[in-house]
Amino acid sequence: MSYLVLARKYRPQTFDQVVDQEHVTRTLTNAITSDRMAHAVLFAGPRGTGKTTVARILAKAMNCHSGPTPCPCNDCRSCREITGGHAADVFEIDGASNNSVEQVRDLRETVKYMPAHSPYKIYIIDEVHMLSTAAFNALLKTLEEPPGHVMFIFATTEPHKIPITIHSRCQRYDFRRIKLDAILQHMQSLCEIEKVKIDLEALTLIAREAGGSMRDALCLLDQIMACIADRITYAQVVDLLGVIDNKQIFDITTALLSADIPGILKILDAIYDRGHDMKRLYADLVAHFRNLVLIKMGIDSRQLVDLPEHDILQITEIVQNVSSAYLHQVFDLFFQQESTIKYSNHPKLALEMIFLRLFQVKPALPIDTLIDKLDLLRREMGLQPLPATVTPSAEANSEPIPTTAPGPANHPLPTTGDSGSLDRQHQAPGLPKKTAAPDKDVDAVWQRMRENISQTNPSLAACLADSRIRKQSDQGLEIEVNASGFQLSTIRRKRSMAALKRAGRKIFGREMQIEIYVKENEPSEETKKKRPENQIKSDALNHPLVSEAIEIFKGKLVDVKILKEDKP
Repeated sequence: MSYLVLARKYRPQTFDQVVDQEHVTRTLTNAITSDRMAHAVLFAGPRGTGKTTVARILAKAMNCHSGPTPCPCNDCRSCREITGGHAADVFEIDGASNNSVEQVRDLRETVKYMPAHSPYKIYIIDEVHMLSTAAFNALLKTLEEPPGHVMFIFATTEPHKIPITIHSRCQRYDFRRIKLDAILQHMQSLCEIEKVKIDLEALTLIAREAGGSMRDALCLLDQIMACIADRITYAQVVDLLGVIDNKQIFDITTALLSADIPGILKILDAIYDRGHDMKRLYADLVAHFRNLVLIKMGIDSRQLVDLPEHDILQITEIVQNVSSAYLHQVFDLFFQQESTIKYSNHPKLALEMIFLRLFQVKPALPIDTLIDKLDLLRREMGLQPLPATVTPSAEANSEPIPTTAPGPANHPLPTTGDSGSLDRQHQAPGLPKKTAAPDKDVDAVWQRMRENISQTNPSLAACLADSRIRKQSDQGLEIEVNASGFQLSTIRRKRSMAALKRAGRKIFGREMQIEIYVKENEPSEETKKKRPENQIKSDALNHPLVSEAIEIFKGKLVDVKILKEDKP
């Protein structure tokens, strides 16, 4: 075939022609100039970034008639043979099809022979990671100490698969993905040479679809040039490549920020009807909102956002009146739902649900605005400053921490009844909270009752160990109980009350009414000191401004601290 595709026809022939890999070409140029070129080099990087091209240029630079030189002449016999791919002293080996140990042994046998007419015998092994472990092991000694006339150049897209023993014997050069602007400029220059009329937007779309690979970009451009004879437009490229129009991504963004639900659903339907992959659309949206967030934050867009200038200007105009907090919310929700789209059998429905959920997200206000609104609310309500400093945390919603409530031991629980008990909520009126110590006869009566109860109900007698009769009358007895909650429930059972009545009947000879009271313990000094602080904390917790702050910030009350004033 006489026709050469663009990737082969315009393959770089010198280091200066290599696109966007200056960090590699500059190092190689300096190494050749200073006569410090290594005998084994490893080129690693993504596909289509120039690894094999640079390997051939390096071979020409080492074997040029005027070399070694960083600028091969491309006119001598060696340069012409390497460019044509039939050089006698440069061997290009495919690592995928020559990966056995026998083929490496053959290579070891040939390296000892001198080159035919060039200074160096150069072996270029492409996709070297495909060699077997045995083949790598067979190559180790030769790679470490080759003859002075031999040079190895390895190229791979998966350097992590190469054994560390090979890595340590080579100088590694990492190729980067080519930037979109560099691909765009290179294709523009080729189109001028080929006299092809094509819109800038169409070239931008091709460059974006290449994903940092110059070879992929030139292959797509070659395909489009073969398909369209006249001027190539953006719409024609979209139809031919079957990609999602970047304008639709911007339309979705505009509709989302303006809360246009029907507009988004119509765009999604149009994209789906054209047969586009909804998962690919989702990936494009995630990348697009990532660019929105970065540009809104004022980060160097040229460094982190690989977009053409007109797209960056359009994004800057879109995010001008949108808060960065809301963009963060949208981007975070998109990223969280990645697995939902990835594993869904109906990605279009899943994507529609994500957008409907996005419309329910209320834009978050900046913290300064929230503080100003709280101050304004306090002034309008005429509220005084908070009595305590409240520390909210925006982790999750929760109820405010309640103040300490008095336990069951702090209230009297009187009990009486016809055959058992009658629970009371409050202490009987007229009874003093503290009574004088009972006389010895009352103590003797209580001792006899406990002994009588222990004969028939030992567990009840144990629960009454710290109890006493607080008042004795002709109608009945008032018993003050000092016991735990479990013991109180045991004493208040009908069976226990019946046992107490039977013991009273045996001692007094008549039916006695039994009333149970819980002993009130005297608060400690520490408790007395904490009562004012607890009251202040309770006031702070019940303050309406605190409740309003928790609701606005969607927060949780963590602690209440009392600020003590320094006395002069």
